[in-house]
Amino acid sequence: MRSSSGRNSSGNNGGSRGGNSGGRGNSGGRPGGGGRGNSGGGGRGDFRGAGGGRDDRQGSGRPSKPRPEERRYDVGPGGTQDGPKSGRGASARGGAKGGPKRGQDQRGGGRGRPAPAYSREYETRAEERNRERYAGKPKVSTPKTFPGAEQEGERLQKILARAGYGSRRACEELVDEARVEVNGEIVMEQGLRVDPDKDEIKVDGLTVATQSYQFFALNKPAGVVSTMEDNEGRQCLGDYTNNRETRLFHVGRLDTETEGVILLTNHGELAHRLTHPKYGVKKVYLAHIVGPIPRDLGKQLKDGIQLEDGYARADHFRVVEQTGKNYLVEVTLHEGRKHIVRRMLAEAGFPVDKLVRVAFGPITLGDQKSGWLRRLSNTEVGMLMKEVDL
Repeated sequence: MRSSSGRNSSGNNGGSRGGNSGGRGNSGGRPGGGGRGNSGGGGRGDFRGAGGGRDDRQGSGRPSKPRPEERRYDVGPGGTQDGPKSGRGASARGGAKGGPKRGQDQRGGGRGRPAPAYSREYETRAEERNRERYAGKPKVSTPKTFPGAEQEGERLQKILARAGYGSRRACEELVDEARVEVNGEIVMEQGLRVDPDKDEIKVDGLTVATQSYQFFALNKPAGVVSTMEDNEGRQCLGDYTNNRETRLFHVGRLDTETEGVILLTNHGELAHRLTHPKYGVKKVYLAHIVGPIPRDLGKQLKDGIQLEDGYARADHFRVVEQTGKNYLVEVTLHEGRKHIVRRMLAEAGFPVDKLVRVAFGPITLGDQKSGWLRRLSNTEVGMLMKEVDL
C-alpha cells in the first residue's frame, strides 16, 4: 500500500511519480524539469517524462483521464482491463473511442477479416458425430398427398401443360370438366400419374402429342422443290426449316409449280399414315382452267380417268367461279400420285394453268401467306391423328 504522503510532493524531480490522495494535486508547481507531482491520498501515481509532462491541478475533484492502455472496454460483467472477455458492449463493437475497430481480430489485434466462430476441425467433428447419431435410424418416408402417387410416371396436368394446353391450373380445370381421358377412360381425379410414352392421352377426344414432336404447315410458293435438300441448288423446303434444331421431313409432295399447304413434321408414323391410301386422307385443290366445260365433267372425274399408270378417280368436283371462259374448279381426292390432278384434267381436255392445294385433311390454308411457315395448334394435331386412327 502506497503512502498517503505520495512521492515527490514538491514535484521538482521530473522523472519521478507522485502519489495520489483521492484527487489530483500539485503541491509544488513546475520547478526544474517540469515533472508531474501529485500529493494527497494513496491512489496510483503517474508521471510524465522530464521536460514533457505537466503537474496535475491540486484539488480538481475529477478523476484523472486514463491512458489508452489503461482504458476499460464496456464489454459486460466479465470484462477486465486486459480486454473483452464476454459480451458485446458498445465499445467492443467499435462504437466508443478507443474500442476495437470493425474488421480487426479482437483476439489478436491484427487487421483483416474477423476470426471464424468455430474452426474447421471443430465443424468436421460435429458433422461426424451427427452422422453417427442418425446412421442407425430408419428412413422416414413422407406421406402421399394424393391417390395414385405411388405410381411411376409424371403428373397428368404437367404433361398437358407441356403439350400447350395452358397452365397447370388450366389443365386441372380440364380434368375437373371430364374432358381428359387416359387409355380410353375419363380421368375423374387430380394428380394422376401417367407414362407419356405408353399411355394414350386425349383431350376432347383428340390425341395429345406428349413427346417432343413438331408439326408445321407451309404455304409452298411456286418454284419450290418438294425436298428437304436439292443437289442442283434450287430452292427447296429445307430452306424454310434450316433454323430448327429437330430434323423435319415433308408429308407427301407437291409439284414444283403447284402452290399450297404442305405439312412438315418429325412424327414418322403420322406422316406415313397421312400419305397411305388405306386411311383415305382427302386433299382439296383449286385449279384454273379455260372452258367452256361440259356439264358432265364432274361425273367423268368421279367415274375415273384412264391414265398411263391406271385409273384415277376424284372424290368430289365443283365449279367455284366462272369469269367468261375462265373457270376456277375444286377437285377433292385422296390419292397422292405424281401430277395426278394435272394429268386428270389434261386427259379430260382441260390443261391446268394454275393449281393450289387449299387443304390437307383437316388442315386448311386459310389466309396464310405464300412462303409462311406456321406451327399447328394442339387441336389441329389432334384432328390429324384422329383422321388416321392415332
